[in-house]
Amino acid sequence: MTQNLSGMEFKELALEDKEIINHYLHSQRHELSVYAFQNIYIWKALYEISWAVIEDNLCIFFKDHLGSFLYLPPLNKGKNLKVLEKVFSLLDELNSPRGISRIENIEEKDIPLYRELGFELKYKSCDYLCRRQELSELKGNKFKSQRASCNHFVKQNQFEIREFFPEDKNGCLELYGQWKEERKARSNDRLYQGMLEDSQRCLEVLLEDYLRLGCESRVIKIDNRIKAFTVGFRLNQDTFCVLYEVADLAFKGIAQFIFREFCRGQEGYQYVNIMDDSGLNNLKEVKLSYHPIKLIPAYIITKQA
Repeated sequence: MTQNLSGMEFKELALEDKEIINHYLHSQRHELSVYAFQNIYIWKALYEISWAVIEDNLCIFFKDHLGSFLYLPPLNKGKNLKVLEKVFSLLDELNSPRGISRIENIEEKDIPLYRELGFELKYKSCDYLCRRQELSELKGNKFKSQRASCNHFVKQNQFEIREFFPEDKNGCLELYGQWKEERKARSNDRLYQGMLEDSQRCLEVLLEDYLRLGCESRVIKIDNRIKAFTVGFRLNQDTFCVLYEVADLAFKGIAQFIFREFCRGQEGYQYVNIMDDSGLNNLKEVKLSYHPIKLIPAYIITKQA
């Protein structure tokens, strides 16, 4: 389905667009996990997503009840002031008030350019980048806790670990529902509870279109029921990204074990991007416990008032 705005054609994002979207995503090397079709497409659960090629740049627009924004900066081999002016003109036409018009997920390497062009920048979040070999081996004192947890799980449980099959979808969603309710019961933070609900809706999209999205996964079954699963995707030539990991923590060590085994299976990659921490201190602590070698920041740009 297409729509027109200011004489420009916008197309609603669909799986059939994967090839052309990837063409622009791969025009440069990116380290942030958002620069992947899989990590764009699943947000269809929460946003109206459309795209257009403007001045030879791919522009991906997200829209919800609050307004519209560009999820990524215009994508091509170079930066073009003319396309940025057009994008903000379109966003201002869509948004009321205009002050919410923005472009998200700006990479650190481009900050000097956007500052030179007169945009205001605000820090958004950061991804955690780890060495895959360290995560797959868990050697040394710094991984002592994770290694002990893996050993405990293996010794105490009879289990099956394998790839995700489409018929596993309901079992994974059932596990996520249980996991979600346990976390909601521990926190009165309505923002956090809302994030858990949003994540479930995105997961439903991911699992429904799993095969066509080209993801990789592992599930752990105990007594013929799924007790842990993880899903990820290729980000670039040397980096794999872990998008979801959900485990029944009644089984001590299961989360550490499936994470290690998933990383072991990604032998062609040097790094594993374990995503951002969603602003949650407990999640931040878990990610830092795996000793990332780099934090990859993302920024938001707006026009100066």
